[in-house]
Amino acid sequence: MRAHVIDGYRGRGLAVRVPLCAAMHGKGSMAEYNQLTPELIAELENIVGGDNCLTGEDINEDYSHDEMPIYGTHMPDAVVLPANTNEVSAIMKLASANNIPVTVRGAGTGLVGGSTPLAGGIALCTMRMDKILEYDENNLFVRVQPGVRLCDLAADAIDHGFMYPPDPGEKTGSIGGNVSTNAGGMRAVKYGTTRDYVLAMTVVLPSGEVLRLGREVAKTSSGYSLLHLMIGSEGTLGVITELSMKLIPNPKEDMSFILSFSDIQTAIAAVPKIKLAGLNPQSIEFMERDIVDSSAEYTGNKIIPTVVDGNECGAYILVTLDGNDEDEIFQRAETLAEIGEEAGAFDTLVIEHPADKAAVWAARSAFLTVIEAETEHLDEMDVVVPVDKIAEFLGFIHDTGVENDVLIRSFGHAGDGNLHIYCCGNNIEREAFLEKSTRVMHAAYAKCNELGGQVSGEHGIGYAKKEYLRESVGDMAFSLMSSIKQAFDPKGILNPGKVCN
Repeated sequence: MRAHVIDGYRGRGLAVRVPLCAAMHGKGSMAEYNQLTPELIAELENIVGGDNCLTGEDINEDYSHDEMPIYGTHMPDAVVLPANTNEVSAIMKLASANNIPVTVRGAGTGLVGGSTPLAGGIALCTMRMDKILEYDENNLFVRVQPGVRLCDLAADAIDHGFMYPPDPGEKTGSIGGNVSTNAGGMRAVKYGTTRDYVLAMTVVLPSGEVLRLGREVAKTSSGYSLLHLMIGSEGTLGVITELSMKLIPNPKEDMSFILSFSDIQTAIAAVPKIKLAGLNPQSIEFMERDIVDSSAEYTGNKIIPTVVDGNECGAYILVTLDGNDEDEIFQRAETLAEIGEEAGAFDTLVIEHPADKAAVWAARSAFLTVIEAETEHLDEMDVVVPVDKIAEFLGFIHDTGVENDVLIRSFGHAGDGNLHIYCCGNNIEREAFLEKSTRVMHAAYAKCNELGGQVSGEHGIGYAKKEYLRESVGDMAFSLMSSIKQAFDPKGILNPGKVCN
């Protein structure tokens, strides 16, 4: 079965070898690792300090999984919290010399089992490395450690007169984690994904060697881009210890607009027209009525209307326009309203007051929290499809859910085709739910491939989506990915069992 709980065998302190099953480590391969001994744990304590090396009962259960424990849980034998590049390098040198697996972890907000220490060993948590180190105002970048949280960087950048554009939904996630998964978010339709804002990084290789990738310059044509290879590699190629992230001047004004429609097909059909109108929207989100109702009930925030001009709303498009002049934004808003009317929108509601904007986006940001609160068993995907195929894919996945007796809930980024879709199960045994959700997932990813889409738009592959990645890219491309992993990590000690290994 694709998702399962791995036995909690730990055997701490025993000088034995622990095999990692071939299903986790790539086609036809088998890795064996040494177990941490008291002597090795003492060396880890010497590197990071006793308070920053956790073992036994001191390890919080949260370190055994990310936000989706349905994709597997396994306790590490030790958790280390280094403070700088030198400490990370020393940890990796020790692990490499003794063949100990290491799983890198940031804030643990991932959704594909990427930070689950499947092979035990060391969980290397970067959250002590949480300093904003430097702003370079002339060259428009900020230098940070990987444990800085997205919400803190975004707020601090604004205080300095800048905008850090990447805007993934989980604001408490770490910047290192965002870079490791190439997180996107709601503003990607205008500003791009996290990848577009990484200028340079310091990374520690599995051997412990320290490598500086990229430069704080606007462009390069200087050989293979190892920097971009590291971005999105999900902690399988190296440990990121410092980042230089591009900034832009903070737009002086922004406004949000809610376009209400009778159904999701009509709503989605308006998106290409909005994108082609030269409005340069910051974000274009879609929401279905059921999730809006759930969010309103859960949060008490009922700012998104359910009835407009006597019409029951079935779906919505949420658009944000930004710029440096309010009048200019209103001119674009008039065009947006005209497009909405032509496309069948009941109305275009202007969200101008700061408190109202905050309430609308708080309601949108609460969607996953609401789904989690209402659901006993949850499986998810974040496929990306061509924008003009969104409605077709959503119709297919909802029909597939009905056929398999699985409730489907969805929302996402209409502007770039990135869809967040959840299989939800209540009053059902976990294994029975997984059998049903797996059938839905297989059908959904096959349909995604048919429509020219990709397995993940921003959550990554981790452990949960490996088989779908292989099916999507084909054996040759998957083999090339595995070869890249082998080149960076010949011992296979870094985040084993993830992405393509």
